Amino acid sequence: MDDISRDIGISKKTLYQHFTDKDDIVYQVIQYRMEQNREHVSCRVADAHDPIEEILLAAETMRQYLAEMNPALLIDVQRHYPRAWEVCTEFKEKFLLESIRSNLKRGIEQGLYRAEIDIEIMARLRVELIRLAYDTDVFPRMLAGMTEIQIQLLHHFVRGILTEKGSIIYNQYVQQYQNDPASSPQ
Repeated sequence: MDDISRDIGISKKTLYQHFTDKDDIVYQVIQYRMEQNREHVSCRVADAHDPIEEILLAAETMRQYLAEMNPALLIDVQRHYPRAWEVCTEFKEKFLLESIRSNLKRGIEQGLYRAEIDIEIMARLRVELIRLAYDTDVFPRMLAGMTEIQIQLLHHFVRGILTEKGSIIYNQYVQQYQNDPASSPQ
């Protein structure tokens, strides 16, 4: 707490008025960031025209959020701050998985995603692909940038679940974003 109060330029007394200890600081920061991310993703995808655009917009929002975060932070939180890690796990289980399941279900209903996919398996696969991109044992930083890895994994995932109708729409989005990078969810 000495280092924290010195680094942010406030007294320890002031710091202790707001936080009980370092664990509490980490917990509240993680909780705030996860809620902020949930709101940002929800707002961004609200204007999507279809499940394909929704998954592209959600992926871009998550990519922006995670790009600001040092991958080592999540490892440290998992190892040393179980209460804060529980917030991360809850975000994954309750928000990410539910959002992806809902997207997959709507995509199937609209004939954009293949009807034979197993929604639960594909939802969990997508979450793990997001996590996998941050694993430096699998993707060393010198291999490719984080954004490029995320984009490649997303495209591979989406193309694997699309119907012919969905492929046409998806390719239109890809083409649109290549022609106008400012509007890109990539």
